[in-house]
Amino acid sequence: MRVVIHGLTKEFVTGKGKVRALAGVDLEVRDQEFFGIIGPTGCGKTTLLNIVAGMDKPTRGGVEFVGEKRTQALVSMVFQDAALMPWRTVGRNVPLGPEFRKESVPAYKRMTQFFLEMVRMLDFSGAHPHELSGGMKQKVAIARALANDPEVILMDEPFANLDAQTRLLLREELLRIWEKHRKTIILVTHNLEEAVMLCDRIAVMSAAPGVVKAVIPVDVRRPRTFKSMSDPDFIRCLEKIWDLLRHEVDRAMTQNHPSGVEQAAPERRKTFFDW
Repeated sequence: MRVVIHGLTKEFVTGKGKVRALAGVDLEVRDQEFFGIIGPTGCGKTTLLNIVAGMDKPTRGGVEFVGEKRTQALVSMVFQDAALMPWRTVGRNVPLGPEFRKESVPAYKRMTQFFLEMVRMLDFSGAHPHELSGGMKQKVAIARALANDPEVILMDEPFANLDAQTRLLLREELLRIWEKHRKTIILVTHNLEEAVMLCDRIAVMSAAPGVVKAVIPVDVRRPRTFKSMSDPDFIRCLEKIWDLLRHEVDRAMTQNHPSGVEQAAPERRKTFFDW
């Protein structure tokens, strides 16, 4: 499923007047691509992802899903906070999408077992979220997104709250899963190394109001592991992105614009399930 974003502009009304978060974003994400979006704080990354997810509406422009069978994609989202239902076990959190669609109980039980096994959490299917580590919760959130059988998975800083070692492990886990299922994934991250490790291409965004400054191909051999980070191609890609991004980060820190355009937006609707 391709995702085509054209002329996307988003303005919010604040106590100080209109704040423009996005100013005409044009992007095309290819079918089965692992696509990254990176930019300084407040450039509108999360706002863009929310619009793609259908949780917010643009002021102008739009998002089109292009596939063989349908023009409206089934989308799942993995948030920075795993957002699991605390009163449900792991095994009851995973099949929320199929359950809400009223699929048969045997079908979604098989699906739950399959995806929990894939993220290596099957032994914890009877556990509640408060019994899990942060990394384990995110693995359950990824299993839940996959169990929804989406054409597109959106990920908003999914590993930001985790320690460095857990992040490294989950990156490799996510790559393993993506290599097997080849869903279209759009990842928002602040972490340059994470973007280069995971993605096929990376959109570098400007300081607010956000526009796409460049789209950088990641010419690093797959499969990628921790050792890929010492590959000269990995380092060159990292340097290229930072050369584009450094000025934007500095501009975001010094501009008079209210800090954090994404925080100026209305609070995102709370949800315990993937869209």
